[in-house]
Amino acid sequence: MDNNCRHCRFMSTATTKLKDEQLEVMGSSCAEVHFKPGEIIVKQNALSTNVTYIKSGLVKIHTAGPVKERILKIIKAPRYICLPSNFSEKVNHFSATAIEETSVCFLDLSTFKKFIYENGDFAYQIIIDMSRNELRNFQNCLNNAQKQTTGRIAEAILFFADEIYKSNNFVLPISRQELGDLVGTTRESASRILSDFHNEKIIHLDGKSITILNQKLLNDISEKG
Repeated sequence: MDNNCRHCRFMSTATTKLKDEQLEVMGSSCAEVHFKPGEIIVKQNALSTNVTYIKSGLVKIHTAGPVKERILKIIKAPRYICLPSNFSEKVNHFSATAIEETSVCFLDLSTFKKFIYENGDFAYQIIIDMSRNELRNFQNCLNNAQKQTTGRIAEAILFFADEIYKSNNFVLPISRQELGDLVGTTRESASRILSDFHNEKIIHLDGKSITILNQKLLNDISEKG
């Protein structure tokens, strides 16, 4: 965001509900930072002092578990992250790391809360955003509990194709290890299932480049787990 957020083409739905004077305050109280792939945007267990808005790019949300790291989700800009930590705790309960070149706006937390108190339309949109995230998290937990690893890998491929790149031909932005961390399996299992899909001509695999060849079968595998 620049000093006048009214001209930002990456404005969130919530921000469109702010008044002109509030947009000026937002512009003067936020800082835009650019991150390269692999750079940490938000660190787990660090103090939560700013609201984080992913302006452009792709980010992974991950947490350090008792045994290994787990990727909770992949987030495509534009979108707020860390809001539950901002409102309920003083520290972040997870980390956010750039997967691609990413621009982030950090907004002063007290200013953000002031907008919520003053502007009901803004607050309502933030609640909608948080509610959608909660439903996604619930669905992810359900999928992880009920689907076999093959189904979860198929679902991940469809997620990148349909929601991230909107194309059946894309370059997987994460490593095999990260894919395993995302779906709750090992790097070896993730690699083996991708190779199986390639050999069965469900996808064409060339390094990290994936082309979906049989969308119907991939959907069936994802849905039936």
